[in-house]
Amino acid sequence: MASVSIKNIVKHYDKTPVIHGIDLDIADGEFMVFVGPSGCGKSTLLRMIAGLETISEGTLHIGGTLANDIAPAQRKLAMVFQSYALYPHMTVYENMAFALKLAGHKPAEVQAAVERAAGILQIAPLLKRKPKELSGGQRQRVAIGRAIVRKPEVFLFDEPLSNLDASLRVQMRVEISRLHSELKTTMIYVTHDQVEAMTLGQRIVVFNGGRIEQVGTPHELYNAPANLFVAGFLGTPKMNFIPGEVVAVDAARVTVRLPGGALLGVETAAGAQTGDRVTLGVRAEHLSLAAPQHTDNVIDVGVGHVEYLGDLSIVYTTLDGMPDMIAVKLPAEAAPLHAGARARLHLPPSRCQLFNSDGRALHRNTVEFGNPGGFV
Repeated sequence: MASVSIKNIVKHYDKTPVIHGIDLDIADGEFMVFVGPSGCGKSTLLRMIAGLETISEGTLHIGGTLANDIAPAQRKLAMVFQSYALYPHMTVYENMAFALKLAGHKPAEVQAAVERAAGILQIAPLLKRKPKELSGGQRQRVAIGRAIVRKPEVFLFDEPLSNLDASLRVQMRVEISRLHSELKTTMIYVTHDQVEAMTLGQRIVVFNGGRIEQVGTPHELYNAPANLFVAGFLGTPKMNFIPGEVVAVDAARVTVRLPGGALLGVETAAGAQTGDRVTLGVRAEHLSLAAPQHTDNVIDVGVGHVEYLGDLSIVYTTLDGMPDMIAVKLPAEAAPLHAGARARLHLPPSRCQLFNSDGRALHRNTVEFGNPGGFV
């Protein structure tokens, strides 16, 4: 196992910058996930760690050793790609054993390594099959097994589940998480799927435009996003954003006027001042239908669309003076709503978050994340 330390890493192609000074420390044995939209630089950074892309500026240390100029094959890494890249004419055993045979390992060592990896991945009955005889999930297990037999100090995963259907992705998430628990090896996993990021990562790095927006645990990123980008990227449906103006600030709460004139209280946010233009954020599951006793923090909305999902419904509502809809998650037993109806929503003050005009969060408390700076 090995730690990975990235200091002021920059990548540019000719004069076009794509990575803008990344600083990141990944602990020995940690499962770190890189997540972000397409083109944000997450795969490029992973490829620089692997040695498949040159580093324009900055330093990369793997296990305490400067790795900038070390050949990919000497970095003690193993990479699992989006495409399985299995040799079609070889059996599963031969695919998994190939790298070890090239490295000159003895047949008994190769067999022991392949059988151990096959046992971990529960593919021992498949060792005599060819790739064409395997399902997509089985092929991905073989690709992971091919990495395991090399006993790398760091595993690199580049969107390995993108080619699988939804049910197989769920199954493979469980398998990869179990694999990390068993091997306790450093793993860096790239995905654009926020569900994969939230379910797999011990810590998550959110990328945007070649920069890190925030680093933290899934709980930290979901409940205390650093800015509007992180708040909107993580969560399904995404966090609701409502524009407003701060009209009062006291020791207990910040009062915000929303479109249409409704006044909402938010637990005190650091740095909020009267007159500030802000964005109020609240997640769909934190909204509820207002009960008769709710006389504060209530807004009147129209019902635009209802999605029934069995265990819950997602109700999309409209607020006068606001073009975007406000999503609400309601339990299945809640009173049914239909398009065209009116409803009153309660927004709990402790669950509302404020973001300033630059999009940065005005958090109620100082939050420290696992990365220096936390908010990048």
